[in-house]
Amino acid sequence: MTAATIAPSRSRLGVRIGLAALAVAAFSAFGTPVYARGPEGIADVAEKVIDAVVNISTSQTVEAKGGGSNAMPQLPPGSPFEEFFDDFFKNRKGPGGSSKGGERGDGGPPPRKTNSLGSGFIIDTSGVVVTNNHVIADADEINVILNDGTKIKAELVGVDKKTDLAVLKFKPTKPLVAVKFGDSDKLRLGDWVVAIGNPFSLGGTVTAGIVSAKNRDISSGPYDSYIQTDASINRGNSGGPLFNLDGDVIGVNTLIISPSGGSIGIGFAVPSKTVAGVVDQLRQFGELRRGWLGVRIQSVTDEIAESLNIKPARGALVAGVDDKGPAKPAGIEPGDVVVKFDGKDVKDPKDLSRVVADTAVGKEVDVIIIRKGKEETKKVTLGRLQDPEKVQAAVKTDEPAPEKPVTQKALGLDLAALNKDLRTRYKIKESVKGVVVTNVDANSDAAEKRLSAGDVIVEVAQEAVSSGADIQKRVDQLKKDGKKSVLLLVSNADGELRFVALSVQ
Repeated sequence: MTAATIAPSRSRLGVRIGLAALAVAAFSAFGTPVYARGPEGIADVAEKVIDAVVNISTSQTVEAKGGGSNAMPQLPPGSPFEEFFDDFFKNRKGPGGSSKGGERGDGGPPPRKTNSLGSGFIIDTSGVVVTNNHVIADADEINVILNDGTKIKAELVGVDKKTDLAVLKFKPTKPLVAVKFGDSDKLRLGDWVVAIGNPFSLGGTVTAGIVSAKNRDISSGPYDSYIQTDASINRGNSGGPLFNLDGDVIGVNTLIISPSGGSIGIGFAVPSKTVAGVVDQLRQFGELRRGWLGVRIQSVTDEIAESLNIKPARGALVAGVDDKGPAKPAGIEPGDVVVKFDGKDVKDPKDLSRVVADTAVGKEVDVIIIRKGKEETKKVTLGRLQDPEKVQAAVKTDEPAPEKPVTQKALGLDLAALNKDLRTRYKIKESVKGVVVTNVDANSDAAEKRLSAGDVIVEVAQEAVSSGADIQKRVDQLKKDGKKSVLLLVSNADGELRFVALSVQ
């Protein structure tokens, strides 16, 4: 009985195998399948570029925080043993006032060295290496370890923290193999890619996968546009190259998403288009010189698009213009929506941030904006983006008893004309003009859009307002015109502007 039941299963299995073989044969007759080219290409890539991939070894001296056998145990306050241990550890000093076990004279543990390992790759046979900034950050000593084990001390050329990239230089002791950058813009979803690096200190490790996604924004920085791949990337792969099947570098492996710290098939690489530009500037200037437009921008929501007569919702809404920035003399104003920059479409604020940063300082570009429903072209000569200096000054003064403001309700807000008492209460700068919000109805659309007491409404439907009555008048007119929402220009106490669309229904 058993034999009788097994026999048909074998027969069906044989039919399945036969059909599968026929399918493969038929497919091979029409061309090489993609999955066959992948493994073959990977072997060729690895053999071609392996000597250009290096390990990065760093060391750093850090202050020890105690612990170990020589550290005083943590005791509850008032413990009867507290005085005993205190005397014991204070008297454990050797000759010359130094304590035993290598501790410092003050009884604390000595500084210690920490080591870390990462990856990198050679882009110039003179000894130029690209890696991640976080691989070498705060290192006292950096060494490049070649594929054959040769260890050479390297020096830092420059870093860019915003893209997490760094360039190193070392003096080669023998001829080197270098790799070149490919065009990451030509990558397609599903293309084979190869990662080579030093995961878990296992140098020269080759892994492969496909491009899972492009232009991935994971909110790790202002210029996020990662290549996502399922090629195995683990700790130690950081700074290593991601290759296409032509052996060109199309990305720098930088991040993974993992609850365990190991690869789960979600890794991210900085695209070669970004890397090449950053590396060129670091080699030339030792720093990044990014373009600067001098505007603060925000997303164009469907409500804001409806208020500005923009269909479909797109672009970057200018919420503020720097008085000393390039946009101001070019005629760009708050409320303008940038839809194209230097010939490149701007779909959202991230697009504008990236393209401006990648544009050369001093270049004159055409910026296409939408203002009051119509397109206009502005010519802007880009400035240079500087790292912002955070200067905060707090001045305390004796405040007189404030007068109770006269308020008016509109849009779920209690509104009052700005006066000296309200400026003092909410610490609103003198340069801020408009109508101050003194209270927000918790069940209103305004609360949902995160308006709060102390915010100042500067404009309603792109017209300046100075009282609650002005705001109510504009809202009533918009209702008559059949508008569903009203666009407010709102300032915080420091004068930073943003646009908020509220329902008028």
